[in-house]
Amino acid sequence: MRAYQVVEFGPPSALRVRDVADPVPGEGQLLVEVAAAGINYPDVLVVSGRYQILPERPFIPGKEIAGVIRAVGPGVAGFAPGDRVLGQLENGAFAEQALVRADDAFKMPSELGFADATAMGLVYQTAYFALRDRASLRRGETVLVGGAAGGVGVAGIQLAKAFGAKVLAAVRRPEQAEFVRACGADVVIDVGGKNLRDDVRAQVFAATDGAGADVVLDPVGADFFGAALRALAWCGRLVVIGFVGGEIPSVKANYLLVKNITVSGLQWSDYRERTPQRMRDAQAEIFDLWRSGALRPPSTKTFTFDRLPEALELIGRGQIQGKAAILLDRRKNS
Repeated sequence: MRAYQVVEFGPPSALRVRDVADPVPGEGQLLVEVAAAGINYPDVLVVSGRYQILPERPFIPGKEIAGVIRAVGPGVAGFAPGDRVLGQLENGAFAEQALVRADDAFKMPSELGFADATAMGLVYQTAYFALRDRASLRRGETVLVGGAAGGVGVAGIQLAKAFGAKVLAAVRRPEQAEFVRACGADVVIDVGGKNLRDDVRAQVFAATDGAGADVVLDPVGADFFGAALRALAWCGRLVVIGFVGGEIPSVKANYLLVKNITVSGLQWSDYRERTPQRMRDAQAEIFDLWRSGALRPPSTKTFTFDRLPEALELIGRGQIQGKAAILLDRRKNS
């Protein structure tokens, strides 16, 4: 089969397409013919060697697939060849076939296309756990979503609205404002200026009658983190999801004390490894919300297999709104 491999860490252009042996499912594994592979910002970090979990080289990167089961390994129950599944894995998605643990596979709604299914996995699970588990979001609260035009940001907007919250969407560029409003944001917060420290708080307070945001989802870090802290309400909760802004920020503990603020972190892969049933339950609820019409992700930006390096470059520069995926065969995107 064809697969992208990381031979040496570097920019996406350093990826190599190679013919490798077809995988064989082992105990508890599924062999999936990949129809679409989701592209996420952590993939950029993996390819460059900057991610916290890196296997020995060469290896096939990619964390998310949608496709059709071709074979099941020993000890697998509840799945059969021909099932359409969404699958999560640490690495191995950017290939024509992939092995997925049965614990990390989810049967797809029959009416959901493969590319769009990849938009509802990792990023929606990340936002789900951030809102439900880490922030304990309550109906009627206000959520400020950083990086709102990105994959996790869009998921955060839509899930927060589905959970009964008011959503403030933070974007850097004017063209992103219309996009996040179409995704369900109630208010757009402009974070494209030079004085985030004051600008973010002023805008958030104006949108909340001076109360501030109850919850912040922060996949950005850098200057947004400190600005968002100042925009929190009393007993507000900020969830650190990532650092696409580049800089890893720090916080002075006295500020947390003064406003009774909670800052917590979210590592999505820990849920996959430590609480697979919790992940299955979350994905089931996400699919149920989609069936009900409460979630309507924007169309996934798709690329052909040979354009993966280009897509990763665009993701790394923040130039894709919403979610992106590579299609291995356009005839399968149904």
